[in-house]
Amino acid sequence: MTSRPAAGGGRWVSVGPERLGRWIDGFADRHGPLEAVASDEVVRIEAADGAVAECRVPFPPLTAGGGGPLARLTTHVRRERRVGVLLVRLGGHAAGIFQGDELVSSKVGSRQVHGRSAAGGWSQRRFARRREKQVDQAHEAAAEVALRILGPHTDGLEAVVLGGDRRAVDALRADRRLAPVFALETEPFLTVPDPRLAVLTATPAQFRAVRIRVVDPA
Repeated sequence: MTSRPAAGGGRWVSVGPERLGRWIDGFADRHGPLEAVASDEVVRIEAADGAVAECRVPFPPLTAGGGGPLARLTTHVRRERRVGVLLVRLGGHAAGIFQGDELVSSKVGSRQVHGRSAAGGWSQRRFARRREKQVDQAHEAAAEVALRILGPHTDGLEAVVLGGDRRAVDALRADRRLAPVFALETEPFLTVPDPRLAVLTATPAQFRAVRIRVVDPA
């Protein structure tokens, strides 16, 4: 479980699906009996002492069914899903398909992109043109990997999670071939280092977790 301050007050915690039931029980132990209401995207828990926990539903909408909001939420987050992941940073990229938390198909690659030059004049312009070409090649390589790994399987994916650097990911949106991939985009956007296989393999800990905004009683 991770924790960080939340904009507008409170703090964010991230809780894995297997731990969510225990986390809710602990919240009740600390703050008293709970009442919960649910929408498609948020389950709001209010405790007897005024503490609030707003649980963002991963892969919304919240699954319909019997039981109260908390039972529906715990069932929803534990369901095994087939999810695509696309990570792009300048010079590195990774795409994979997960069944639950198991990586079943993947491709990782990299392209060299030089940093910016401090030189001036003609040399700087030449370096800038060279770097721009390298950036374009890196984006094209990332797009090809996304098409190879995710493109043929979009009909069978429940969602696609993106991550890396937002500008690098956004640079791929203009590629019409990737429209079916981006049509499945869901939160959260994953902040990750250079996309290597170990980084890709570890992403379910982020995209399967429940993000909870906790506001303590005044």
